[in-house]
Amino acid sequence: MRILVLNWRDLAHPASGGAEVYTEQVLRRWAADGHAVTLFAAAVAGRPGTEVVDGYRVIRAGNRFTVYREARRWWQRHGRGRYDVVIDETNTVPFLAHEWVDDGTPTIALVHQTCEEIWHINAPPLLAHLGRHRLEPGWLRRLAGAPILAVSDSTRDALARFGARDVTVVPEGYEPPDPLPRPGRETVPTAVFCGRMVSYKRPWDVIRAVQLSRRAVPDLRLWMIGGGPLLDRLRRQAPAGVEFLGRVSEEAKHLRMARAHVHLATSVREGWGLVVTEAAALGTPTIAYDVPGLRDSTRAAGGDVVPPRPEALAHRLVERLPELTAAEPAPLPYGGAHSWDHVAATVLDAVCAHARVPGRTMQYRS
Repeated sequence: MRILVLNWRDLAHPASGGAEVYTEQVLRRWAADGHAVTLFAAAVAGRPGTEVVDGYRVIRAGNRFTVYREARRWWQRHGRGRYDVVIDETNTVPFLAHEWVDDGTPTIALVHQTCEEIWHINAPPLLAHLGRHRLEPGWLRRLAGAPILAVSDSTRDALARFGARDVTVVPEGYEPPDPLPRPGRETVPTAVFCGRMVSYKRPWDVIRAVQLSRRAVPDLRLWMIGGGPLLDRLRRQAPAGVEFLGRVSEEAKHLRMARAHVHLATSVREGWGLVVTEAAALGTPTIAYDVPGLRDSTRAAGGDVVPPRPEALAHRLVERLPELTAAEPAPLPYGGAHSWDHVAATVLDAVCAHARVPGRTMQYRS
């Protein structure tokens, strides 16, 4: 099968994140299975306009604002008649490929999450209001005319509010460390937060919850793992019991997560919340805010969700700590997610079914 994927970033982009990991893991498996895969993404300084990565072709043009226009131009010059399906991977702004792919090629969208409340955290007030109430609703209502793949029930439900009806939920993927680190738990109650120090992750809510919890558990401590623009300010203001580790290696992150008794997650919303999956694979349960994405990953991994307030998080943390410090929870190898082989095959099955593409014979392991 000849597959074109549109995403404003590829894994080489400095702003790449979980969505790009998902894309790379899936596309390289499709390529290895014999499919001709092309990824169109924004230009990256120091990287060529065209290169082959893990068996699939990457074409780069435009920037975060113009990549959508450049994708349409490229399609008009080079894409027509050359693909069996086009996948519009949406990160807030869709390519709306179903409106301009004009040769009868089926299109399908892949949506990790909607932005919604995050506009008011990541953008200036006027742009936030415009994006939250005009731009994103307009984009998503137009996207609703295409078949869509969503990576969680929460994303499916969010898309339905904007009129989407043909939405299929596909699994999230994870590759657990091999071997899984088993260093043993800390001798004092320890919580860990792992994520970028940015507003929409709400790291100050974690700190506040631990401060409140220390009234009942005075020796409770918190490890804050991750870099980001808020790191220096948060570190300067760190209260007793809170240690900021900054950005660390994957090995160091896994060791800390495995040694902690509980993982805390407080984002405004996520597509899934892969860090919850990582923690569960290491045997560390999560207490998370009951918000889109986090509720999906946390419940799948056997964790707890609470109302999105530091007081609720602290209350549940104090309740659970005696149990968590007394036991050694068993790791969940995929932490509520699935192997990437399974994800790649399931997504391609969904593409074939919902974009009305002839079937294929890809094999996978569950």
